Amino acid sequence: MNARLAALLVPVLLAVAGCTATAEESLPTRQEAANSRPSPFQDCATLTTAPASAPTAAPASAGPTAAAQPLPELTLPCFTGGAPVALRDVPGPAVINVWASWCPPCRKELPAFQRFSQRAAGQVQVIGVNSQDSRQAAQSIGEDFGVRFPMLVDQGQSLQRALRRNAMPLTVLVDGEGQIRHLDSSGALDDARLAELVRQHLGVAVPA
Repeated sequence: MNARLAALLVPVLLAVAGCTATAEESLPTRQEAANSRPSPFQDCATLTTAPASAPTAAPASAGPTAAAQPLPELTLPCFTGGAPVALRDVPGPAVINVWASWCPPCRKELPAFQRFSQRAAGQVQVIGVNSQDSRQAAQSIGEDFGVRFPMLVDQGQSLQRALRRNAMPLTVLVDGEGQIRHLDSSGALDDARLAELVRQHLGVAVPA
């Protein structure tokens, strides 16, 4: 009798075990769950289109600047996927913000860059470069802070190394001819300071 009961229970136990294993295997990891969420950042396809009403270069009245240099010959992947972006193909004027989620001043200034991107639409491009960060952390910051401008990924610090700047946050101001007019690593920028840097070094007036 016991042998017969055992024989009947074995298939049932195997079936339960099989269902449990399948359910556990189907559960996504935390990283997979983050990757499956829609990206808060814009697609990078528009980065090679010049701002509609932008000047082609910083005028002489823009104020004193360091010796101009071209953007490095680097190609970086876009956070949202698609074709990688060659930095030298990005027409200016542009403001490039290098940041990471683990950097407190980076987090502090990101909302100012988002607001500037909205006020400067059609005049200056705002581009983010997420450096030395995890995709999950960068996505969470983008969602929490409402960051929408296009985001490139540079986990190897290739842009910072090319510019010989290790500090973050790092802001790169690029004129209409693709020349770097100013590098700023002074700390978290607010709305007024960011607008002033753009006016001074790129000759574009965007009210704060």
